[in-house]
Amino acid sequence: MTIQHPALSRGHVAVITGAASGIGLAAAKTFAGVGLSVVLVDLEGDRLASAATEVTALAPGGEADVVAIATDVSKLDELEALERAVIQRFGRVHVLMNNAGIQPGSALFGPQANWENVLAVNLMAVVNGSRIFGPGMVAHKDPGLIINTGSKQGITTPPGDPAYNVSKSGVKAFTEALQHELRNMPDCNISAHLLIPGFVFTGLTANDRTEKPDGAWTPEETVEFMLDSLERGDFYILCPDNEVPRALDEKRIAWAAGDIVENRPPLSRWHPDYADAFKAYLSVPTE
Repeated sequence: MTIQHPALSRGHVAVITGAASGIGLAAAKTFAGVGLSVVLVDLEGDRLASAATEVTALAPGGEADVVAIATDVSKLDELEALERAVIQRFGRVHVLMNNAGIQPGSALFGPQANWENVLAVNLMAVVNGSRIFGPGMVAHKDPGLIINTGSKQGITTPPGDPAYNVSKSGVKAFTEALQHELRNMPDCNISAHLLIPGFVFTGLTANDRTEKPDGAWTPEETVEFMLDSLERGDFYILCPDNEVPRALDEKRIAWAAGDIVENRPPLSRWHPDYADAFKAYLSVPTE
């Protein structure tokens, strides 16, 4: 694979959280294959060790270019220790992919632990990771990327898992603020991007299935789309899948924003009084 973005150059360094599986592992393999040094970050265990072995096999420099660092990204002190370890090993970081995420399910008045765990991993790990690694990335002046994994659920906020929606809505708002900050820094060569996957067959979405559903993309397809979007300079990396084309995503997102503009009830897409209106809205061809 040929990658044109200057941050993704041979000899540069990528740090990826949630790297033991799914999109994170696919990104680690891709980056290693084109000559980046890769730091795989995940919880300690066999999955992380296995992922490191797979990525090392693809890296031109083998073990010299790949390291796995077990880290609980929900803990600030462990993220700080991670940054120190990476700098000691590689000197600087060019790509930070805050990708770790969990989805244990939640209810508005359900267990407190579900809310705390989801917000700690999905939101605060992104905030803290960016704040810890970001200043050093800006300071070294090389081209760099901070890629934060969001979700369509953080934009259209469908009913069913409010903690997850809140966490991913926060990632969107934070990453927008981060990119605004970076683009207004003098001589800053770092840009932030919001990865918004579609339906991707990963451990988070498998739900005991062993074969990929026809409607889902693979993690590798998602990473390929991400790289194409980065090459174009896209901030919002809105991924389709085999069920939902971009045009449908755009209509769902626009309808959600329209709840405020049109003064409809929240989540009107799922409100019985607006079901016919939403159906009719979807049937109108896009220009």
